[in-house]
Amino acid sequence: MNIKPTNSELEILQILWKKGDCTVREVNEELSKDREVEVGYTTTLKLMQIMSEKGLVERDTNNRTHIYKSLVSRENTSQGIVQTMIDTVFNGSSAQLVMQALSSKKSSKEEINMIKKYLDQLENQ
Repeated sequence: MNIKPTNSELEILQILWKKGDCTVREVNEELSKDREVEVGYTTTLKLMQIMSEKGLVERDTNNRTHIYKSLVSRENTSQGIVQTMIDTVFNGSSAQLVMQALSSKKSSKEEINMIKKYLDQLENQ
């Protein structure tokens, strides 16, 4: 599946990945947390209906309250987004992406050690 979610759809997917299957109301409450302006319930509902049509989520209509679950994994979605960024923004260079990412935000010692370990593994393959 090669569907690229929009930023709003990605926010909803992140909630479903974190919490598991949810109702529209539960997703809407999560979306509205930490925002100055509350997200409208009907906006969330419409987005999730569109996501269902696109094959990003599945709606269980067995009960009165519909339950939505993600049909795409976090890993596959992030791989697709990163690959698109590498191809379109960094002219196919994953090294440029990594250097940009590392220079954009300060990494902790733990993160740097994880990166070094991963690079060592790649080098030894």
